[in-house]
Amino acid sequence: MAKKSSVEKNKRRRKMVAQQAPKREALRAIARDRTLPPEERFQAVLKLAEMPRNGSKVRIRNRCELTGRPRAYYRKFRLSRVTLRELASTGQIPGMTKSSW
Repeated sequence: MAKKSSVEKNKRRRKMVAQQAPKREALRAIARDRTLPPEERFQAVLKLAEMPRNGSKVRIRNRCELTGRPRAYYRKFRLSRVTLRELASTGQIPGMTKSSW
């Protein structure tokens, strides 16, 4: 099990990203638009820099939904390899079986 504080921190980040995404995307679009004057683009960059860091999508850490483990994460299942193996061996993941040859 991961530390509860780390899991909660990541949940807060996900929530903040969802809130900040439209505003952040609008500012990024202004900053990238080369048809606008440089002053306006620079102001957009400054506003973007003033926004909270945890509102950025890159701050989110992929973690296992059940254990919170941050490493060996399978995006398709949103589980870590350890949890995925346990669930697959007990038959709780439809269509997944342990291979043998």
